[in-house]
Amino acid sequence: MRNGGQLLVECLIALGARKGFGVPGESYLAVLDALHDTAGRLDFVLCRNEGGAAFMAAAWGKLTGQPGLCFVTRGPGVTNASIGIHTAMQDSAPMIVLVGQVGTDMRGREAFQELDYRAVFGTMAKWVVEIDDANRIPELLSRAWITATTGRPGPVVIALPEDMLSGPASAPALTGPARIGEPAPEPAALAEALALLAGAERPAILIGGCNWTEAGRAALQGFAEASDIPVVAALRYQDMFDNHSPCYAGDLGLGLAAGVRKTMTEADVVLALNTRFGEISTEGYTLFQVPTPRQKIIHVHASAAEIGKVYIPMLGIPAGPNAFVAALTPVHGPWADWRKRARADYEATFALPPQPSPVDMGLVTAHLREVLPEDAILTNGAGNFTVWPNKFFRFGPKARLLAPQSGAMGYGIPAAIAAKVACPDRTVVCFAGDGDFQMTCQELGTAMQAGAQPIILILNNGTYGTIRAHQERTYPARVLGTDLHNPDFVMLANAYGFHAEKVNRTEDFPAAFARARASRTGAVLDLAISAEALTPRQTLSQMRATALATKDPK
Repeated sequence: MRNGGQLLVECLIALGARKGFGVPGESYLAVLDALHDTAGRLDFVLCRNEGGAAFMAAAWGKLTGQPGLCFVTRGPGVTNASIGIHTAMQDSAPMIVLVGQVGTDMRGREAFQELDYRAVFGTMAKWVVEIDDANRIPELLSRAWITATTGRPGPVVIALPEDMLSGPASAPALTGPARIGEPAPEPAALAEALALLAGAERPAILIGGCNWTEAGRAALQGFAEASDIPVVAALRYQDMFDNHSPCYAGDLGLGLAAGVRKTMTEADVVLALNTRFGEISTEGYTLFQVPTPRQKIIHVHASAAEIGKVYIPMLGIPAGPNAFVAALTPVHGPWADWRKRARADYEATFALPPQPSPVDMGLVTAHLREVLPEDAILTNGAGNFTVWPNKFFRFGPKARLLAPQSGAMGYGIPAAIAAKVACPDRTVVCFAGDGDFQMTCQELGTAMQAGAQPIILILNNGTYGTIRAHQERTYPARVLGTDLHNPDFVMLANAYGFHAEKVNRTEDFPAAFARARASRTGAVLDLAISAEALTPRQTLSQMRATALATKDPK
């Protein structure tokens, strides 16, 4: 008779899982033992820290639409992994965290590394469950898979008591995942939505979410272009719409462009597709008035719980994004100049002054736009440096961006590794600040062992740039806790088997990047960036001078 660990692994394979990311622990040894015989069917990617493993699982879910699997041990293991759980929740990315637990005979005693998972993760994850009968593993795992992928996708935490894994399990394994159709719009609601758009003077489409299909994205682009309506992406979902389309008008991200703000505030009808209204994508809930916006909002989301959560829409439609756009027919109205202005404002954002830095990231990003393949995957963590992949790269229909809506530092490297595990033949480029890089640089060991080595660009300016900028704007010239003394990143990367170079001048970057692309072991390029170049259009000195003048106008 199989044990619970074997039953769990058989069910995961039947559901379609092929990779899992984790750090071993004694609390789930039976699962590790079951994975011993599944090479090529369900592979375990050994990570260096549970936070890195959870980031990889979250990125896998965002990239593939299938739940990213994270295997961690109880207590310290899963609390380390909590950063990835939080990131997956804010990203609406499907993920399943399988965590060991003390035996059922010890629960409630504060046994070694014991946690009440429902209490700890109840508000962080979409669902939390603890298995108390090994024969319920198929039932609860199927429910977890469905929960993680439907409605608003998100992370599920499954606690696995040791005796549930090592003890016998007689239940038959799952034979496959449930087939669940995406909810389609009710015909009357669809007709009303089209009528609202047709009656607009300045319509706009706002998109987000990671559960778009290729066909759904193509249908959305076809509708937008046939209707000549500008499309704006929510924070870090600009890869969900072809940026080369004449209808693409930018993103509601950090460092909001004036043109995008104008598009959202002046629009009279906004079709919000598959997006939640987060703080960043609403500029602190100011782009739309709470709770009743001036704009007529049509909110379409697969989860009815998202509709009306912050804003009262003119029309709410509980429907999946792909099913909804497949049912749309073009609308027409007097807004051609409106769309052209929105697009022109977006195009204008690429005009940059020279950057006061040994390596000019404006020119670097322009070079990457020219040489990267159309299916490149870009990743980043958090920091001022993210403006370059987020604002100055154009994502075509095959390119992808893996970046955290939670603003979690350290996400970029694990996400890039997960992308190379999922798509080994694609070019994956991670943008990382020097502080951001050091949050998860130990995962270079994971990359080396898994043979999943991306190209990593370290924007090395010797400071925690985002916080330094806030310091200079709020407490000018009073710098504390933001300057970094860094190791030799080239030597560090070499120790992990990566090709690595220091790039000290802009003109040296193209050749260095060509060598990085040619490397079979991945590459780390340490770019010399001046702290003065904290933002593309305002230097550090200018920030300080402006703040000092404001505080002392004399």
